[in-house]
Amino acid sequence: MRRSRFCFGGLASALLAASPALAGGALEARYTVSFTGLQIGQAALVVHVNDDSYSAAGSGMVTGVLQLVTGGKGTASARGKLIDGRISPVNYSANSETDRKSEELRLAGAAGAIWDEKVEPRPEAADRIPVTDEHRTGAVDPMSALLMPVAGTGDLTGPAACDRTLPIYDGRQRYDLEFIYLRTEAAKDVKGYSGPLAVCRVQYRPVAGHRPNRKSVKELIDNKDIFVWLAPVAGTRMLVPQRVSFGTKLGTFVMHATYFSSEARPSRQAPAIR
Repeated sequence: MRRSRFCFGGLASALLAASPALAGGALEARYTVSFTGLQIGQAALVVHVNDDSYSAAGSGMVTGVLQLVTGGKGTASARGKLIDGRISPVNYSANSETDRKSEELRLAGAAGAIWDEKVEPRPEAADRIPVTDEHRTGAVDPMSALLMPVAGTGDLTGPAACDRTLPIYDGRQRYDLEFIYLRTEAAKDVKGYSGPLAVCRVQYRPVAGHRPNRKSVKELIDNKDIFVWLAPVAGTRMLVPQRVSFGTKLGTFVMHATYFSSEARPSRQAPAIR
């Protein structure tokens, strides 16, 4: 909690000239968050993708029985470019607030390197593994990491969907998320989408910024019960989580999209990065 051209000669060319090419898409999703079957939160995600850029914005808040114990809410957004089918973040921001504290993160970069950041409050534990400029190079922010392109022209929700390791830097920690393909299944109980989902197991591997001797870090490394279900954004070869399941010794956290609707759009309708 606290933390997705064909050219057929003159006929195709004429058709493309008569109507704009679909080179992008938009997604709106709403999620519920539960623990051992009890709803404890809700979240929302809006994504825009075109042929050379993307944007994503999300929000979440504590609800249900947990709201009686603690309050909490947060927002996050990211914008970036798509270069040769790869995510290249430009900026990321996140704010969170609970009854006990508030946090603010700002990251900015270009060409695969983060060159400016604001983190409040700063992590100060002496036993943290230091984060270097090398760790910040080639990494993506947590919001950009939600958008997972699939290369080629093959099946979007087959094994290629999970063939990735995401290098993530969130302003405090640098870590890898390794995805392993398990199966493809049909979406259930979600308004707006009834197609196939790629099911992946996820392995957490810390790199820097973490405290290696902490019990919670060791348990996260050993956790074999982290799973994600990926669904495509229409009009793109981009995948986004439709469901996430995180097992713990006390029970299982599940974030499940109750509404997941996307549509293909001409690229001119999607926000561009300049």
